[in-house]
Amino acid sequence: MDYEGFKTEIYKLTGINLSYYKEKQMKRRIDSLIRKNGYDQYSDYVKVLRTDKELYNEFINYLTINVSEFYRNPEQWEVLKNTVLPGLLEESKKLKIWSSACSTGDEPYTLVMVLNHYLPLKDIKIIATDIDKEAIRKAEAGVYSEKSLEKLPKPYIEKYFTKEGSIYTITDEVKKQVEFSQHNLLKDPYPQNCDMIVCRNVLIYFTEEAKVNVYTNFNRALRKDGILFIGSTEQIIMSNRYMLNPLRTFFYKKEGDI
Repeated sequence: MDYEGFKTEIYKLTGINLSYYKEKQMKRRIDSLIRKNGYDQYSDYVKVLRTDKELYNEFINYLTINVSEFYRNPEQWEVLKNTVLPGLLEESKKLKIWSSACSTGDEPYTLVMVLNHYLPLKDIKIIATDIDKEAIRKAEAGVYSEKSLEKLPKPYIEKYFTKEGSIYTITDEVKKQVEFSQHNLLKDPYPQNCDMIVCRNVLIYFTEEAKVNVYTNFNRALRKDGILFIGSTEQIIMSNRYMLNPLRTFFYKKEGDI
């Protein structure tokens, strides 16, 4: 079985279309994982993925590149808190915010904390999705290491976490404001009429064709004047073709439908 055949089998098995990921980068990662597990043929590895749940979960987790931390790129979160959110809240106190590709929950929980500057916790609701079931399970547990909180301002840690040794657990009051579910950006329907979509440091792994589809769908998922918040490793080339105009660096405002 060659890599093309492997991609076909993985799509049947997982619903993940590897053709939408940058091939050189993704193939290198997959080949490394296969060797680490003692296999040298794609066909043998696919065969064991069908029966070994632990290996299957490892593969999905590795494939979806779950790198996450609280308050990643702090200066961007400050812009969100001090500039972007006040603008959105002028129009409505009930915001529909979608944290897409949310990984282990660091990002949607951070959104709750930042929004709590302006709204009571009971009025905050974040939709959080990821393709990886295991990442969602970890997110729902809300248990984190000291390292993942390194960039989070100390007052947030003191207010929103309980600590046991070097382990931090997010409070139930914050957990209740986030609704987690599984979602594949490349094939599933998107939430609609969002005030803001957060999708950071994920699309760098996608092909240009996949990015076009995702940005088009983001436009359709946002309400007029809704905001798209992307990561520091990304920029939207010719964003005007998606009717997304730069508001601040890494923030885009929807100007119309496409």
